[in-house]
Amino acid sequence: MTVLLLGGTGEARRLAEDLAGQFRVISSLAGRVREPRLPPGETRTGGFGGRAGFRTWLESNPVSAVIDATHPFAATMTATAAAVTAELGIPFLVLRRPGWQETPGDNWHWVGSVTEAAASLPATRVFLTTGREELEAFAHLDTHWFLARSVEPPEPPMPRNLKVILDRGPFTADNELTLMRSHNVKVLVTKDSGGTMTSAKLTAARHVEIPVVIVRRPPLPEDVTSVPTVQAAISWLKNSV
Repeated sequence: MTVLLLGGTGEARRLAEDLAGQFRVISSLAGRVREPRLPPGETRTGGFGGRAGFRTWLESNPVSAVIDATHPFAATMTATAAAVTAELGIPFLVLRRPGWQETPGDNWHWVGSVTEAAASLPATRVFLTTGREELEAFAHLDTHWFLARSVEPPEPPMPRNLKVILDRGPFTADNELTLMRSHNVKVLVTKDSGGTMTSAKLTAARHVEIPVVIVRRPPLPEDVTSVPTVQAAISWLKNSV
């Protein structure tokens, strides 16, 4: 049986590894990174061409189930997959790691979007960890200084006062502390991605007592089944096909 795995996350890679030998797994990657960490099994790269293109692909490549293990902020792909699989009667699951939770000592400020995050910033030194595609929202803030981290170099538009560090997680709390202190960071901006790959920055921010602006996750489509772990996704799959 064939499973289409909408991937790009650590959970997607682990799921592909665990399913190897039991199912034919086709992992679909968005293609935003030139050298992604490829999972085992077959892979395809790039978008499907919207809702119509995704439906055409599924009709041309029959699959037993679709599992969406994309980033929690890949809302468009999740909505497309949920709608098309419902139309075609294909079992569909969303695998989403739990979001981050505040702990004593945190100074978090929740916002609904990256644009809202940019509007809430004081004129200060900002550590941006929202992704290189989100830098445009901060490009107009000429009185701010920004530190951004990205796997690949960002493209304009982006802030005028910007220092970019090219790096890929996971990161340690000690490294994040050193980074924040050496650049005199006064506020951290991030998305509620969840997981442990990039959570060390939150520990570091708590240690140096700086505020954190966090963008809330977009809601999942209605009537969609979701699970928080790879093991739960495997159990769902074995009971669904």
